[in-house]
Formats: sequence, structure tokens, C-alpha cells
Amino acid sequence: QVQLVESGGGLVQAGGSLRLSCAASGGIFSPNTMGWYRQAPGKQRELVATIAYLGATNYADAVKGRFTISRDNANNAVYLQMNSLKPEDTAVYFCALKSSWDSGYWGQGTQVTVSS
Repeated sequence: QVQLVESGGGLVQAGGSLRLSCAASGGIFSPNTMGWYRQAPGKQRELVATIAYLGATNYADAVKGRFTISRDNANNAVYLQMNSLKPEDTAVYFCALKSSWDSGYWGQGTQVTVSS
């Protein structure tokens, strides 16, 4: 059973930075794509960024230039460096992992709150 555990969320002032981490464990198939999604109160879950096994990245327009996704394949980990945070970045951030051989997995989420 694959488990994803996020960490690094918290409360930060607008303009500040946070770094999210996600550690995956269990029967992980490779290659895979890992990513971050977020869900604000009353809104649907949305993509933030994804990173393929060999490092190709994809970002939502709202975070381009401010967020950076990276991964450590040896440790089955993915990271999200978030700079220049805005109040509208406030959400629960979820880690995700998907390979061609599974239906995908989600973490439990970590709260990010940006105060104005």
C-alpha cells in the first residue's frame, strides 16, 4: 500500500516563503509522476505543479515564477518551494503520485495559510 505523507505547511505572511515536502513509501511503481494540488474552502481541487520521473515540470499559471517543484527519486520524495506567497495561495495542499500501473495516490494534505 502506497502512503504519501506531507509536511511543511503553516501560517506565513504575504510575501513570505514555505517549503512543502512529501515522502512516499510502499509499493511504488517507477517511472511515475509526482505533483502538488491544492483545495481552498468552497473550491475544487486544482493542480499546482507536477514533475515527471526524469524532471519535466508543469505549473499552473497562478504559481509560475513563484513556486518550484523538485523531486528526489532515490528517496521517493517531492518538494514544493513556495515564494512570494499571496493570500489567495491559502489552501490545503495535497501530494499526489501516479504511474502507468496504478490509479494514483493522494496524501492527507497540509494546510497553508497566507495572511495579508
